[in-house]
Amino acid sequence: MNASHHDRSHHAKKATGKGDPQCFKGEAGSAKFKVGDRVRIKDLPDIFYTRCQIYTRGAIGTVVATVYESPAPEDEAWDNTDKSEWFYSVKFMQKDLWPDYHEVYANDTLETEFSERWLEKA
Repeated sequence: MNASHHDRSHHAKKATGKGDPQCFKGEAGSAKFKVGDRVRIKDLPDIFYTRCQIYTRGAIGTVVATVYESPAPEDEAWDNTDKSEWFYSVKFMQKDLWPDYHEVYANDTLETEFSERWLEKA
């Protein structure tokens, strides 16, 4: 990628006057998942950057919100910003993420966000 091609301010320019992530609204198509769906986090390879936490890979959680549309960080890090994806907030039981999690705290949960590429039906 040459310097003239890579515009580090592309995101800011697109969001000016609209906001981020509002500037990507309507670009991702229909959401694949809905609130209440049980999903498994895929264990995909990642190079350089990802927002998918290692400890969630393979875990099953519940979609609690369809959050917004935006290019995935894994793509944006490489200046691939032409395709937006849905992002979802997914809630896990802590004991499902860490098997040794103490039973005293059996109802503890963790909620985090994933782009659609990381999710599959459980």
